[in-house]
This record gives sequence, structure tokens and C-alpha cells, in this order.
Amino acid sequence: MEQESRLPLYYKMMFFLFTGECVEKLYFEIPGIARKEDAIGYIREFREYQSDINGAGGLDRFTDNYEGWLEKLEQDYTRKPNEEKVPARTFFLVRDTDRRIVGMINIRLCLNERLSRYGGHMGYSIRPTERGKGYNKINLYLGLKVCDAHGIGTVFMDADLSNPASWRTMEALGGIRIREYYDETYAHCTVVDYNIDVKKALLEHPEFEERICPAENIF
Repeated sequence: MEQESRLPLYYKMMFFLFTGECVEKLYFEIPGIARKEDAIGYIREFREYQSDINGAGGLDRFTDNYEGWLEKLEQDYTRKPNEEKVPARTFFLVRDTDRRIVGMINIRLCLNERLSRYGGHMGYSIRPTERGKGYNKINLYLGLKVCDAHGIGTVFMDADLSNPASWRTMEALGGIRIREYYDETYAHCTVVDYNIDVKKALLEHPEFEERICPAENIF
């Protein structure tokens, strides 16, 4: 153990992950002013990798006005639903070991007619340098817990067919594909629609509880 203890933090983390001596945990965090530089860095990474930005609650439009974005999020949460917009919550997905923002999610607390056809209840993302680690399954699992707390029984989601990382995440949490079609209005590509039974997904996947930190009244 002496030799192992001298390894850099990164290698310690990988050692723990692969030996099972420690389980890496994640949690949702409500965006706040203290995260300004971290949040802008999150969006900057997507731009550097020329990767699509999803589930960020419009943060990519507010990198020069982060405080304005926080005000927008408050308005998003308290708004009354209409055919243009619906109430929503946005969270950072944070890794407990180093407090790094590794993902984001935007959860719509109800759907209007447009969102019930395209867009659905959630959009999510994992930063490019943190992909391939199973983080988005935790992201979705925590998102389903939020939906459950708000009385949403069935979550509707969609993804481009060309983005299997997204729709396989839905399938991993019990998502049932209900439609595949070419969308000429919004995506201009083939889209797949999924329904997820929220309570069933949470009941059938208790293994994810080991990967999350205790909630701090965010639901």
C-alpha cells in the first residue's frame, strides 16, 4: 500500500475503480454563482471538441452573462406552462472526488403539445473528456428521481438515431422505443422516441444508489 499511496490522485482513483475498493460517486448540484468559472469551462470544452451541447438549460447562450443565466433558471422553475415554454429544472452532475462538473441535465416538469411530440422531458450531456465512464446513466437515474418527486409517472425522451450513446442510456434504464421516424421540422434526421416508466426504472435499478451521494433537498 505504500507504493500505491504515492501514485498521483488520478491513478489512485483508477486503482479504486478497478479494484472495487472505492465506488466513485456523483450528485446533482443546483447551479449557483460559485460555479461560474467551472460552468463556463464546461461549455468551452464542448466548443473545443465541436460537440453538440444538450441539457445545459441555455448556458451556452449566457457564457458572457452567467448571472443572467442563473436568473433565467429561477424563471424556468417558477414559470407557468404555456405552448411556448414549460417549467424546468437544470442541474450540474458533479463528481464527488474532485467536485468537477462532469455533466448537465435539463428536466421539464410538464410537457406542452410541441414537447410531447419532440424534445420530451429531458435533455442531458456529459463533457467530452469524461465520456465512456457510465456517467450518463447516473445522470438519467438522478433525473428520474427528480421526475418521481414531481409526480411524473412516464418520461418521454428522444434522441437522434445516429447518437446511440444517448438512446442506449435510455434503454439501460428501461426505456422502451415507441417510434422511429424522420423529423423534418426540428432535427432533420432520423429520431427515436422512448418512454420510461419512472417508478419501475428506479425499482429495477437499485445498483445506481451505490454511485450517488445522499440528496441535499434538491428534488
